[in-house]
Amino acid sequence: MSSRHSRVVRGSALIAGLALAGGLATAAPAVAADQVELTAPALTGHYDVGTTDLHLVDNARADPWKPERRRELMVTVTYPADRFADGPRAPWVGPAMGSVVDQILAGKDYLDLPTGSIAWKSAKRNAELGVPAAHGAPKPVTLFSPGFGAPRETYSALVDDLASRGYVVVSLSHTYESAAVEFPGGRLEPAVNGGEGPEFMKKALDVRVGDTRFVLDQLGRLARGQNPDAENRPLPRGLGRSLDLSRVGAYGHSYGGFTSGEAMVQDRRIDAGINLDGAMATAFGYPPGTPYVPGEVTKRGLDRPFMLMGAEGIGQDGKPLQHTHRTPEFDRSWADFWANQRGWKRDLLLRGGSTHMAYSDLQVVIPQLGSRVAKEKREAVIGTIDPRRSLAAQREYVGAFFDLHLRGRDKHMFDRESPHYPNIDFID
Repeated sequence: MSSRHSRVVRGSALIAGLALAGGLATAAPAVAADQVELTAPALTGHYDVGTTDLHLVDNARADPWKPERRRELMVTVTYPADRFADGPRAPWVGPAMGSVVDQILAGKDYLDLPTGSIAWKSAKRNAELGVPAAHGAPKPVTLFSPGFGAPRETYSALVDDLASRGYVVVSLSHTYESAAVEFPGGRLEPAVNGGEGPEFMKKALDVRVGDTRFVLDQLGRLARGQNPDAENRPLPRGLGRSLDLSRVGAYGHSYGGFTSGEAMVQDRRIDAGINLDGAMATAFGYPPGTPYVPGEVTKRGLDRPFMLMGAEGIGQDGKPLQHTHRTPEFDRSWADFWANQRGWKRDLLLRGGSTHMAYSDLQVVIPQLGSRVAKEKREAVIGTIDPRRSLAAQREYVGAFFDLHLRGRDKHMFDRESPHYPNIDFID
């Protein structure tokens, strides 16, 4: 990816992982003498949370990146769990993916950490593996798409919390674009060398939208009592019955936010969506004078609810930039989408020293690394915003949006700015 693209995707989550496209690093860097044990943030909803992975194979679609293969995906289904259930806590990342994330963070252009600084093998989410789903009425379903090149595992703080609020959250890794995807048995499929430019970015977007629609189809099978897992591994009890596919949302970070909007254009099964700081174009028009190729959602808008949540950054001139629809000189796509959006819309800005990566798990991980991360690298990746306040605001507004549009529950979070979340500015 060119420096222009990487700037405009704005450090898309774990984009450095694309360096692994030709295979994992062969050199053996120094390993940290001691490791940091990570703690996942407590959940804020009323439900305990369960989780399971599904290996899905689309036998009707050749893989666009490897046409000799059928398209296959790994998705994580995170759901409200039976409050009497008791199971092992889920790993934050799988054993093979831990090595991938470790190498990404060790990069000199990222955190420049010694390999092995984080004890990924013992890091756990606040979700239990395979426990029965909660009893009661079926729950709304939301689909989560990560940033360009990013593994789905690096957004658990947002995903698990939404499940604790009563949603079934299905998060996707986009095979051969994600830095790597771990399949059953520890098989690791790294990203492929795909190129760059508008055609490459459009191909990636089309693949993502196809993945999203296919996963929705497979959730329909699951709701009908079938097991879509390619290995037919046992499903958590009651999982299929917990899905209410008449109420579906989509959200994502960076290119995943663009994916959510573009999928809504093509699939009316999706009722509402959120874009977390992602440009909605396959060529971004920034810096000025470079090509601009907007997406269909940008040109056409939607007749269903959609929310933009932006972050702050630094422009080429070193001056602060705010990602909102009111800054078309930085991201014309948000301004164009805003003018064309016909359904309910809001534009919120996470301010006070935020960055693009403040919407990822790095806002949870990096503070726990303390002085191991140089101050300038910490600020470049997750900004100077208080990460606890940042995460609390994101969780609350994402949850309130889906409560309003998938459940019809108005918490009045969008009537006016809240003194409880001073880092959220209402742009419109």
